[in-house]
Amino acid sequence: MSIQNDGNEQRPKKNEMMRMLTYFSQIGVTIGTTILIGVFMGKYLDNLFGTSPWLLLVFSLLGAGAALKSLFYFPKE
Repeated sequence: MSIQNDGNEQRPKKNEMMRMLTYFSQIGVTIGTTILIGVFMGKYLDNLFGTSPWLLLVFSLLGAGAALKSLFYFPKE
């Protein structure tokens, strides 16, 4: 009994390619969104309390930290 090689083992399937593209786009959206939320919250609180630019800086850094933390929670397959 012989196993035929049709040459498809080296090429990823279409579904796998779409899944990988989905993960990569999700990473970009997640990073951008968390940083922007931190920036907008910092700007809003700075305007509310009159502490410009300190809360903007703090919440921007918190947003960047949340973005980095979220990278560790992406599914590993």
